[in-house]
Amino acid sequence: MISFPLAAAPFLASALVLTPVAAQAADTGPYYVATPAAAPAQQTLITSGTVWKWRDTVFTASKSGQREFIMCELVAQRAGKLTAFTAGGKPFDDDALAKCNARAK
Repeated sequence: MISFPLAAAPFLASALVLTPVAAQAADTGPYYVATPAAAPAQQTLITSGTVWKWRDTVFTASKSGQREFIMCELVAQRAGKLTAFTAGGKPFDDDALAKCNARAK
């Protein structure tokens, strides 16, 4: 006879494996949000393989393999000075944004 804990093991294991997949699927919003000081000339920017799309008043992009600060610099180089930059829901503070904007065009 099979005991309950032993019979439940395959189901528990599959739940643990699938949980990160479900969490990733639920996170479909942009990872990066960049707010340029001036309206852009282009609606789409590409920085090191990352596509930035203009939505309302901001550029948005999916997560890339680059560090957040590098992504800020890259978009500032293309879009110009930024008034705000957010990565993973965490906004850059004034000092980080000033350093990022040192690369603005």
